[in-house]
Amino acid sequence: MSQLLDGLWARGTELLGSKYAIMGGAMSWVSERNLVAALSNAGAFGVIACGSMPPELLEKEIVATKALTSKPFGVNLIIMHPQLAELVEVCKRQNVTHVVLAGGIPSGDTVKSIKAFGGKVIGFAPSAIIGRKLVRNGVDALVIEGMEAGGHIGPVSTSVLAQEILPTIREVPVFVAGGIGRGEAIVTYLEMGAAGVQLGTRFVCASECIAHEKFKEAFIRAQARDAMPSVQIDPEFPVIPVRALVNKAADDFTRCQLDTIAQFRAGKLDKKEAQLKIEHFWAGALKRAVIDGDVENGSVMAGQSVGMVNKIEPAQAIMDELLAQADTFLSQRKAA
Repeated sequence: MSQLLDGLWARGTELLGSKYAIMGGAMSWVSERNLVAALSNAGAFGVIACGSMPPELLEKEIVATKALTSKPFGVNLIIMHPQLAELVEVCKRQNVTHVVLAGGIPSGDTVKSIKAFGGKVIGFAPSAIIGRKLVRNGVDALVIEGMEAGGHIGPVSTSVLAQEILPTIREVPVFVAGGIGRGEAIVTYLEMGAAGVQLGTRFVCASECIAHEKFKEAFIRAQARDAMPSVQIDPEFPVIPVRALVNKAADDFTRCQLDTIAQFRAGKLDKKEAQLKIEHFWAGALKRAVIDGDVENGSVMAGQSVGMVNKIEPAQAIMDELLAQADTFLSQRKAA
């Protein structure tokens, strides 16, 4: 790795304690002990996706991850989790060094409780206004994630968020995420002022990842245009957009909305029943795809960088490729 690249993300590596300022995106059912440890061992910063895990399961996952790596890693907690306080206690008991809080704006008390045991707090900022509020609440770093990312997404692209936030929020390190699949893009955001980046989709086809073979095959076959956000039929029945590969389930979800809304209009369902029916359509869909390999009826969440995923290879090989691309890009520019 060139000294120039080393200098560009020095602020990020200092915060994370990792060799490279590349965070692994927390992907439910995917970012568990094996992938997290593999990323950390390769010099990146793995992050466990707690998702809906109960506290006892998260504790087992942290312990199991420690058995696979001695390198730094973090834990991603969803702030809407009904047992958030207990999950924070698990992180405290296990001496977790970094906690990523996702799914909204965390309370000041949650941030304080993590910082009280020495943990670093990383929050998600979908806008400069929220970013500044998080900084005031005491977070140690921010992640800005554009709509090109996989899974639940916001409405703004990565490049626009970067232009809006990187020049204005300097108090804490900022990591850029969403649609990043090559080293050249990493360098570009670092030069704009980012302290590092976060990648998820690019690591799904790591050989250490436990995702089903059919799930990985779907990634390898896919192009960027195949990763589309879920469609909302009626603004009266809002749908949180999720970017995933288009499949039979996506078509079925559209039909589900149409049929459910028609039943509501006909007086066969009240509004709450109709909304719940739509919301419950995807229950268990991600696990069906990731673990069971049902890539037609499950949710194959993927970012638009999926078109740059073309083979199954070790996490170390993926990291080596990203670093080589970044170094080559910097060297060519220096020589020009």
